[in-house]
Formats: sequence, C-alpha cells, structure tokens
Amino acid sequence: MIFGDIYLVEIPASTTEGREQQGLRPAIIVQTSENIDKIPTVLIIPFTTQIKASNFPFTFTVSPDSFNNLSSVSVALIFQLRAIDKKRLKNKIGKLNSKDTEVLKQTIKTLLNI
Repeated sequence: MIFGDIYLVEIPASTTEGREQQGLRPAIIVQTSENIDKIPTVLIIPFTTQIKASNFPFTFTVSPDSFNNLSSVSVALIFQLRAIDKKRLKNKIGKLNSKDTEVLKQTIKTLLNI
C-alpha cells in the first residue's frame, strides 16, 4: 500500500453526515510510511462520480486509464481527506498515473498550506 494506490473502500453511512462520502467507492491512499503496517488506520481521499463536485475547491478529475482501472470519470475529493480503519479496505483496483499523482501532491500541499 503506497501513495497513489486506489482501493475500493467501505465508508459506512453511520459515520457520515451531510456531504461526506459513504458506501463502497474507490479511494486514493495518501499515506506512505515505513511503519504503515504498525498502525490500524490509513489516510484516504474518496472519489465520487458526481462530476459537478469538481466545482468545489481542492478536487481534481481523473479519467479511467489502464493504471487506475476506474470504471468512469471520477472526482477526487481532496478536501475530504480522512483516516479510515484498514479493515474498510476491500481490494486494490489500480493506482494513479504519474501526472495525476503530481496533481494530487500539489493540491494536498495547497489545501494544507505546506
């Protein structure tokens, strides 16, 4: 599990409110650490197929390709960066290509002002 991997994750409705993502959906792994196996959670960024979500700041659109194996154009909701229990990870479906990985890194830096 490394930065930019895309997994199917289950985000239960009981832990979300308002516009927070829920249900089974792809998400980007944004945590890379030598000690990642020693902690029970992982940082993710959920995707949505609601393209109008790209109007929010701190998002970017990802088109399906042979690297990410997404089934449709999806919007990465970087402003919804969150930790989830690793038990919610279902299976790896792909990874971001290098261009999308760089966009993601830059957008996270801007969001976090680092």
